Amino acid sequence: MTRAASAARKLRYRLARYAASLSLLMLWNVTANARSLEAVIERGALTLCASPNALPFASKSGPVPGFQVELGEKIAEQLGVKLTKEWVVSAIQYRRADCDLVLDVIARKDTSPAGGVRVSRPYHRSGVVLAVRSDSPASSLASLGSDQRVGVQVGSLVSMTLAKAGAATSPFVFEDDMVAALANREIEAAAVTPMTVGWFNLQHANKPLRLIPAFDNDSDLNWNIAAGLLRPDDKLQQRVDAAIEALLADGSIARIYARYGIELRPPQ
Repeated sequence: MTRAASAARKLRYRLARYAASLSLLMLWNVTANARSLEAVIERGALTLCASPNALPFASKSGPVPGFQVELGEKIAEQLGVKLTKEWVVSAIQYRRADCDLVLDVIARKDTSPAGGVRVSRPYHRSGVVLAVRSDSPASSLASLGSDQRVGVQVGSLVSMTLAKAGAATSPFVFEDDMVAALANREIEAAAVTPMTVGWFNLQHANKPLRLIPAFDNDSDLNWNIAAGLLRPDDKLQQRVDAAIEALLADGSIARIYARYGIELRPPQ
């Protein structure tokens, strides 16, 4: 494979990962008929839309399917049906796909979803944390030196927050690039999601990163995670909510996340 082809392949992989974390945004303009619980049961399947090459979220092939697929299978099992998958990487594909379910949707109490998307009972708490190397003496954002750079995603809210605070920052497009730069000592810290760090640490046990809850008091940088249902009837939403409740209670979701290096945090 040529260097250009390798670079293009790597870019497609990163874009797929990025798309996985923004799946709900792609669904705002989806036009689809309502899916009733009766229709799902009669069809014998619940359809998950996910990216095909976006670990730890989802993967069409490889040694692990991704936590979105594993969780989708558990939800479908609770409904007494199988899980089918629509592999999507672009907004156009999302609009054309026949999705019932998307996972890792940001659920905010002050914002109602649009486009017929309903949000399930939240099952996880996520947000932005400060990642540092394990040998770093840093214990907070303030403990970093004025010349020590923090990696941020271009145009992100946390990048604007840090800029206003006068912190030295380095812009990145993708979180995986950011944690790689951190591990390689190109930056001193990175403002990322715990999922990115957990997955990195699982694959780099010899040089794990450490998390600092530097933004816990900023409500804009913390959010609940839920399932997104596309135009469900009330009965389907109730069954999915009940399924998530049961999977939280028996530890299934925590075990799925742990396989990808992620600690399940209770929603607030």
